[in-house]
Amino acid sequence: MLMVYGIKNCSTMKKCFDWLAQHQIAYEFFDYKKQTIDLAVLQYWIEQLGLEAVINKRGTTWRKLTDEQKTQAEQVDEAIILLQTQPSMIKRPMITDAAGKVLLQGFDVAAYEATLSA
Repeated sequence: MLMVYGIKNCSTMKKCFDWLAQHQIAYEFFDYKKQTIDLAVLQYWIEQLGLEAVINKRGTTWRKLTDEQKTQAEQVDEAIILLQTQPSMIKRPMITDAAGKVLLQGFDVAAYEATLSA
């Protein structure tokens, strides 16, 4: 079963949900606003994808950080703590397989078709 991580009211998430529904793909949803993401999950994602691929630097949460926090976000251990306390900074959606491996991040129709269409 796929796990979709994100924030329910995010416009990118809505595109993801719509695409999954149209293709009748079952998933579980992990809402960053209602659940706390495990530090080990964040660390695993960063190991798989790299820090730059996990942190959303285009959002308002990133822009509101102090320069000191932005500098801390360049160090993996500090970034993981910051991402857990500020989950809006995690790129979304993150879609993982049953083993927790990230299959997709963000929303790109071509990538979804290639990865999730049977």
